[in-house]
Amino acid sequence: MHVESVGVGPPLVMLHGFAMHGGLFSPILPAFAARARVHVVDLPGHGWSAPVASMDLASMAAAVDASIDAAIPGGEPLTVLGWSLGGQVAMQWALARPARIARLVLVATTPSFVTRDGWPHAMAPATLARFGDELALAWRLTLQRFLGLQVQGSDEGRATLAALRAHLFERGEPTADVLAQVLATLAGTDLRSGLARIPIPARVIGGERDALVPLRATEHLAAALPRGSHVAIPGAAHVPFLSHPREFLDACADFADG
Repeated sequence: MHVESVGVGPPLVMLHGFAMHGGLFSPILPAFAARARVHVVDLPGHGWSAPVASMDLASMAAAVDASIDAAIPGGEPLTVLGWSLGGQVAMQWALARPARIARLVLVATTPSFVTRDGWPHAMAPATLARFGDELALAWRLTLQRFLGLQVQGSDEGRATLAALRAHLFERGEPTADVLAQVLATLAGTDLRSGLARIPIPARVIGGERDALVPLRATEHLAAALPRGSHVAIPGAAHVPFLSHPREFLDACADFADG
Protein backbone atom coordinates (compact mmCIF):
# COMPACT_ATOMS: atom_id res chain seq x y z
CA MET A 1 0.00 0.00 0.00
CA HIS A 2 1.32 3.43 -0.94
CA VAL A 3 0.75 6.19 1.62
CA GLU A 4 2.10 9.74 1.34
CA SER A 5 2.28 11.72 4.58
CA VAL A 6 2.74 15.47 4.84
CA GLY A 7 1.95 18.29 7.28
CA VAL A 8 1.76 18.65 11.04
CA GLY A 9 -1.28 18.25 13.27
CA PRO A 10 -4.08 15.76 13.92
CA PRO A 11 -4.23 12.86 11.43
CA LEU A 12 -6.34 13.15 8.29
CA VAL A 13 -6.59 10.26 5.82
CA MET A 14 -7.65 10.90 2.21
CA LEU A 15 -9.12 8.18 -0.04
CA HIS A 16 -9.67 8.66 -3.79
CA GLY A 17 -12.19 7.33 -6.31
CA PHE A 18 -12.47 4.50 -8.83
CA ALA A 19 -9.58 4.08 -11.32
CA MET A 20 -7.80 7.14 -9.85
CA HIS A 21 -5.07 7.58 -7.22
CA GLY A 22 -4.14 9.86 -4.34
CA GLY A 23 -2.32 12.31 -6.61
CA LEU A 24 -5.71 13.75 -7.60
CA PHE A 25 -5.78 15.50 -4.22
CA SER A 26 -2.51 17.39 -4.84
CA PRO A 27 -4.12 20.79 -5.62
CA ILE A 28 -5.84 20.91 -2.20
CA LEU A 29 -3.17 19.07 -0.23
CA PRO A 30 -1.25 22.20 0.92
CA ALA A 31 -4.38 23.70 2.48
CA PHE A 32 -5.02 20.57 4.54
CA ALA A 33 -1.35 19.99 5.35
CA ALA A 34 -1.20 23.44 6.93
CA ARG A 35 -3.50 22.25 9.71
CA ALA A 36 -3.20 18.43 9.80
CA ARG A 37 -0.86 15.52 9.27
CA VAL A 38 -2.33 14.29 6.00
CA HIS A 39 -1.98 10.67 4.86
CA VAL A 40 -2.95 10.26 1.20
CA VAL A 41 -3.60 6.61 0.33
CA ASP A 42 -3.56 4.88 -3.04
CA LEU A 43 -6.35 2.32 -2.70
CA PRO A 44 -5.48 -1.33 -3.41
CA GLY A 45 -4.81 -1.93 -7.09
CA HIS A 46 -4.73 1.81 -7.81
CA GLY A 47 -1.78 4.12 -8.34
CA TRP A 48 1.32 2.71 -6.65
CA SER A 49 -0.55 0.24 -4.41
CA ALA A 50 -0.68 -3.47 -5.16
CA PRO A 51 -4.08 -5.15 -5.37
CA VAL A 52 -5.36 -7.35 -2.57
CA ALA A 53 -6.48 -10.93 -3.16
CA SER A 54 -10.14 -9.92 -3.21
CA MET A 55 -11.09 -6.39 -4.25
CA ASP A 56 -14.32 -6.31 -2.24
CA LEU A 57 -15.09 -3.34 -0.01
CA ALA A 58 -14.23 -5.08 3.27
CA SER A 59 -10.83 -6.22 1.97
CA MET A 60 -9.98 -2.76 0.64
CA ALA A 61 -10.96 -1.15 3.95
CA ALA A 62 -8.89 -3.70 5.87
CA ALA A 63 -5.86 -2.98 3.68
CA VAL A 64 -6.24 0.76 4.26
CA ASP A 65 -6.63 0.16 8.00
CA ALA A 66 -3.42 -1.90 8.14
CA SER A 67 -1.44 0.66 6.14
CA ILE A 68 -2.61 3.53 8.34
CA ASP A 69 -1.86 1.55 11.51
CA ALA A 70 1.70 1.24 10.19
CA ALA A 71 1.89 4.96 9.34
CA ILE A 72 0.23 6.17 12.58
CA PRO A 73 1.11 3.78 15.41
CA GLY A 74 -0.79 4.16 18.65
CA GLY A 75 -4.33 4.11 17.32
CA GLU A 76 -4.96 7.89 17.36
CA PRO A 77 -8.52 8.64 16.18
CA LEU A 78 -8.66 9.74 12.56
CA THR A 79 -10.55 12.10 10.34
CA VAL A 80 -11.14 10.29 7.04
CA LEU A 81 -11.99 12.10 3.81
CA GLY A 82 -13.32 9.76 1.13
CA TRP A 83 -14.29 10.76 -2.40
CA SER A 84 -16.67 8.57 -4.45
CA LEU A 85 -15.41 4.95 -4.10
CA GLY A 86 -13.14 6.25 -1.33
CA GLY A 87 -16.22 7.39 0.55
CA GLN A 88 -17.65 3.88 0.50
CA VAL A 89 -14.32 2.49 1.73
CA ALA A 90 -14.35 5.10 4.51
CA MET A 91 -17.85 4.10 5.61
CA GLN A 92 -16.94 0.41 5.56
CA TRP A 93 -13.82 1.20 7.60
CA ALA A 94 -15.91 3.09 10.15
CA LEU A 95 -18.29 0.12 10.42
CA ALA A 96 -15.46 -2.37 10.86
CA ARG A 97 -13.41 -0.34 13.31
CA PRO A 98 -15.54 2.42 14.85
CA ALA A 99 -13.09 3.33 17.62
CA ARG A 100 -10.42 4.25 15.04
CA ILE A 101 -12.46 6.84 13.12
CA ALA A 102 -13.34 10.14 14.82
CA ARG A 103 -15.16 11.81 11.91
CA LEU A 104 -15.88 11.39 8.23
CA VAL A 105 -15.86 13.79 5.30
CA LEU A 106 -17.79 12.05 2.51
CA VAL A 107 -17.44 13.67 -0.91
CA ALA A 108 -19.67 12.86 -3.89
CA THR A 109 -20.34 9.39 -2.53
CA THR A 110 -23.36 7.21 -1.87
CA PRO A 111 -24.40 4.06 -0.02
CA SER A 112 -25.28 2.52 -3.41
CA PHE A 113 -24.03 3.54 -6.85
CA VAL A 114 -26.91 1.69 -8.55
CA THR A 115 -30.67 1.86 -8.14
CA ARG A 116 -32.34 -0.64 -5.79
CA ASP A 117 -35.72 -1.06 -4.12
CA GLY A 118 -36.28 2.16 -2.21
CA TRP A 119 -33.16 3.78 -3.70
CA PRO A 120 -33.82 5.62 -6.97
CA HIS A 121 -30.96 8.11 -6.51
CA ALA A 122 -28.41 6.32 -8.71
CA MET A 123 -27.68 4.89 -12.14
CA ALA A 124 -29.45 1.78 -13.41
CA PRO A 125 -27.56 -1.50 -12.87
CA ALA A 126 -27.63 -2.03 -16.65
CA THR A 127 -25.78 1.25 -17.14
CA LEU A 128 -22.96 0.18 -14.84
CA ALA A 129 -22.86 -3.24 -16.52
CA ARG A 130 -22.56 -1.61 -19.93
CA PHE A 131 -19.70 0.53 -18.62
CA GLY A 132 -17.96 -2.68 -17.53
CA ASP A 133 -18.42 -4.21 -20.99
CA GLU A 134 -16.92 -1.10 -22.59
CA LEU A 135 -13.96 -1.23 -20.18
CA ALA A 136 -13.28 -4.82 -21.21
CA LEU A 137 -13.24 -3.86 -24.89
CA ALA A 138 -11.36 -0.54 -24.79
CA TRP A 139 -10.51 0.44 -21.23
CA ARG A 140 -8.33 3.47 -22.04
CA LEU A 141 -10.98 5.12 -24.20
CA THR A 142 -13.70 4.19 -21.72
CA LEU A 143 -11.81 5.74 -18.80
CA GLN A 144 -11.35 8.93 -20.81
CA ARG A 145 -15.12 9.04 -21.36
CA PHE A 146 -15.63 8.34 -17.67
CA LEU A 147 -13.56 11.44 -16.85
CA GLY A 148 -15.87 13.49 -19.04
CA LEU A 149 -18.90 12.17 -17.18
CA GLN A 150 -17.34 13.21 -13.86
CA VAL A 151 -17.22 16.88 -14.91
CA GLN A 152 -20.44 16.95 -16.95
CA GLY A 153 -22.45 20.03 -16.06
CA SER A 154 -19.76 21.61 -13.90
CA ASP A 155 -19.15 25.36 -14.14
CA GLU A 156 -15.43 24.59 -14.51
CA GLY A 157 -15.82 21.42 -16.55
CA ARG A 158 -13.14 22.02 -19.18
CA ALA A 159 -10.40 22.96 -16.70
CA THR A 160 -11.35 20.13 -14.35
CA LEU A 161 -11.30 17.59 -17.19
CA ALA A 162 -7.83 18.76 -18.20
CA ALA A 163 -6.62 18.30 -14.62
CA LEU A 164 -8.10 14.80 -14.41
CA ARG A 165 -6.54 13.77 -17.72
CA ALA A 166 -3.15 15.15 -16.67
CA HIS A 167 -3.13 13.04 -13.51
CA LEU A 168 -4.91 9.88 -14.68
CA PHE A 169 -1.92 7.68 -15.55
CA GLU A 170 0.89 9.46 -13.73
CA ARG A 171 1.13 6.55 -11.27
CA GLY A 172 0.80 3.80 -13.84
CA GLU A 173 -2.22 2.08 -15.29
CA PRO A 174 -4.72 -0.04 -13.35
CA THR A 175 -5.11 -3.56 -14.71
CA ALA A 176 -8.27 -4.66 -16.48
CA ASP A 177 -8.78 -7.31 -13.79
CA VAL A 178 -8.66 -4.75 -10.98
CA LEU A 179 -11.10 -2.46 -12.79
CA ALA A 180 -13.50 -5.34 -13.38
CA GLN A 181 -13.32 -6.49 -9.75
CA VAL A 182 -13.89 -3.00 -8.37
CA LEU A 183 -16.83 -2.42 -10.73
CA ALA A 184 -18.36 -5.65 -9.47
CA THR A 185 -17.87 -4.35 -5.93
CA LEU A 186 -19.59 -1.08 -6.80
CA ALA A 187 -22.49 -2.97 -8.37
CA GLY A 188 -22.92 -5.20 -5.32
CA THR A 189 -22.43 -2.66 -2.51
CA ASP A 190 -25.40 -1.35 -0.55
CA LEU A 191 -24.40 0.28 2.73
CA ARG A 192 -27.83 1.64 3.67
CA SER A 193 -28.50 -0.92 6.40
CA GLY A 194 -25.26 -0.04 8.19
CA LEU A 195 -25.52 3.76 8.18
CA ALA A 196 -27.30 3.90 11.55
CA ARG A 197 -24.26 2.15 13.05
CA ILE A 198 -21.94 5.01 12.12
CA PRO A 199 -22.60 7.38 15.05
CA ILE A 200 -19.60 9.66 14.48
CA PRO A 201 -19.88 13.18 13.01
CA ALA A 202 -20.04 13.04 9.21
CA ARG A 203 -19.96 15.93 6.75
CA VAL A 204 -21.41 14.92 3.37
CA ILE A 205 -20.48 17.15 0.42
CA GLY A 206 -22.36 16.91 -2.87
CA GLY A 207 -22.05 18.62 -6.23
CA GLU A 208 -25.22 20.34 -7.40
CA ARG A 209 -24.71 19.02 -10.95
CA ASP A 210 -23.18 15.62 -10.24
CA ALA A 211 -24.24 13.14 -12.95
CA LEU A 212 -22.73 10.09 -11.20
CA VAL A 213 -23.91 10.66 -7.63
CA PRO A 214 -27.04 12.85 -7.75
CA LEU A 215 -27.44 15.48 -5.09
CA ARG A 216 -30.46 13.63 -3.72
CA ALA A 217 -28.16 10.68 -2.97
CA THR A 218 -25.78 12.77 -0.85
CA GLU A 219 -28.70 14.48 0.86
CA HIS A 220 -30.25 11.13 1.78
CA LEU A 221 -26.88 9.80 2.92
CA ALA A 222 -26.42 12.73 5.29
CA ALA A 223 -29.96 12.32 6.63
CA ALA A 224 -29.45 8.59 7.27
CA LEU A 225 -26.22 9.07 9.23
CA PRO A 226 -27.00 9.72 12.93
CA ARG A 227 -24.68 12.75 13.05
CA GLY A 228 -24.59 13.64 9.38
CA SER A 229 -24.67 17.14 7.90
CA HIS A 230 -24.86 18.10 4.24
CA VAL A 231 -23.27 20.80 2.12
CA ALA A 232 -24.13 21.25 -1.58
CA ILE A 233 -21.64 23.07 -3.79
CA PRO A 234 -23.47 25.07 -6.48
CA GLY A 235 -22.19 24.55 -10.01
CA ALA A 236 -20.04 21.55 -9.07
CA ALA A 237 -20.24 18.05 -10.54
CA HIS A 238 -18.47 14.90 -9.30
CA VAL A 239 -15.04 16.42 -8.52
CA PRO A 240 -15.78 19.51 -6.41
CA PHE A 241 -12.32 19.64 -4.84
CA LEU A 242 -10.84 20.30 -8.30
CA SER A 243 -13.60 22.34 -9.91
CA HIS A 244 -14.49 24.49 -6.86
CA PRO A 245 -11.54 24.23 -4.44
CA ARG A 246 -12.36 27.33 -2.38
CA GLU A 247 -15.96 26.29 -1.81
CA PHE A 248 -14.85 22.75 -1.09
CA LEU A 249 -12.31 23.82 1.52
CA ASP A 250 -14.92 26.09 3.13
CA ALA A 251 -17.34 23.16 3.25
CA CYS A 252 -15.04 20.86 5.18
CA ALA A 253 -12.30 22.93 6.89
CA ASP A 254 -14.15 23.80 10.09
CA PHE A 255 -15.59 20.29 10.31
CA ALA A 256 -12.27 18.49 9.69
CA ASP A 257 -10.68 20.60 12.42
CA GLY A 258 -13.31 19.33 14.85
